[in-house]
Amino acid sequence: MPVVRSTEAVVHEIHGARFLSYARQETGSTALRAWRLEIPAGTEGVEHTVSHEEVLLLLTGTPVVTLDGAATAPDPTDAVIVPAGTRLKVDNPGPGPVTAWVTTSAGLQATLPDGTTITPPWAG
Repeated sequence: MPVVRSTEAVVHEIHGARFLSYARQETGSTALRAWRLEIPAGTEGVEHTVSHEEVLLLLTGTPVVTLDGAATAPDPTDAVIVPAGTRLKVDNPGPGPVTAWVTTSAGLQATLPDGTTITPPWAG
């Protein structure tokens, strides 16, 4: 049984957030990608449109998640389902960190408001 130890997670940082990549091609995951998202207190997210469905399971904190302009504040243990083609923004206005477990399918791309498309290395 493949086990990815926390010491094997690859850390990426962008837009003030940390992405700790666990399920990826290098660890034997062919179809899915999964990572732990960490957002420091007082961080404003960057809106982007996702090419693949994502599921965010909130672990700690109270973020403001905005999907296609509609904001909500999920609680820990709530899940947010982000359909493909949705504009997504995750802010952390709170006093403590936000952490979430995020899962998607391989090949996710994110398109920024200026039209730039990126393939995050933790989701490729």
